[in-house]
Amino acid sequence: MQTILLAAGLACGLFLAYVDSLPRWDDSGVLAGGLLLASGLVALLGFRRPWLLALAVGIWIPLRDIYLTHDLRMLFVLAFAFAGAYAGWGLRRLFRAVSHGA
Repeated sequence: MQTILLAAGLACGLFLAYVDSLPRWDDSGVLAGGLLLASGLVALLGFRRPWLLALAVGIWIPLRDIYLTHDLRMLFVLAFAFAGAYAGWGLRRLFRAVSHGA
């Protein structure tokens, strides 16, 4: 199950990187929201290592842009993937604690 979830996160990240690479695309807010939602949903579904999920989803856009512009500030884009992954992971832990405590 963990491998399938990681593959789903990887596919979402690669799709968002593809959309970002399109010449007519210039909406960074939608991509940031996509990174946040994709990593959050996959973590909520049960992926156990949020840091690995955040890297699998969010590393592709900064890698491409760092290669093209040599600007390391693009690594800040990873913050959206990490925030989503840890939020989803935390919500899942909260739901499990509430359901087992009831």
